[in-house]
Amino acid sequence: MIEKKPLAALQLNRLLQLCSVGLPVGGFSFSQGLEYAIELGWVNNVTTTGQWIETNLIESIATTDLVVLAEQISILQANDFAEFEQLNQLIIACRESAELRLADLAMGKALIRLLNQQALDFGQALELASHWDEVSFISAFALACHYWQIDIDAALAGFCWTFIENQVAAATKLVPLGQTQAQNLLFSLSEKTQAAIEKAQQTGLDEIGSSLPQVAMASAWHETQYTRLFRS
Repeated sequence: MIEKKPLAALQLNRLLQLCSVGLPVGGFSFSQGLEYAIELGWVNNVTTTGQWIETNLIESIATTDLVVLAEQISILQANDFAEFEQLNQLIIACRESAELRLADLAMGKALIRLLNQQALDFGQALELASHWDEVSFISAFALACHYWQIDIDAALAGFCWTFIENQVAAATKLVPLGQTQAQNLLFSLSEKTQAAIEKAQQTGLDEIGSSLPQVAMASAWHETQYTRLFRS
């Protein structure tokens, strides 16, 4: 068995930056359909909030986002830029509503813009992605992880945390939840991260996708919600 080396201090800091709610990509402005689920009463307390987020993580994020993220980091190590672009198109095609697609593309474009503002040579991958008409947040995240040599398992764990924290932050405002309830949710949901990663590792590219009709419907109906705090 090959022993994995722990992340160096700078790599860990860069991963924490990528996963931070303070990252200026607008993740805080998207509820991923959660706002309308609360409007309908599907999510109405701390228990149903946890169930909603966990289901999303295990049945959607694990079988789509994490699979593509891991593959993109791997192929960037091999400088396969054509496959990198194809996977970018694939993950965008997996978005089940206009609002879910909007969230992915808006965050992807913002992260690419942020990377371009750094006085660093991210190489050909960033140059190519900067000229794509549409960039998934997954692709931008993979590109940053590749450049900073963040290993795949750490990248997947970090991405899971990003999703969980943004969802809990949205629920804190919308359900609403108390700060202690929110922190307890972060503790319990983050324990599901390893299961999500393992499920992703067992899912092939030809098997990716999710089937969560309530999430798709909630995100679509959110477009016409009479009042809302979030963009999706």
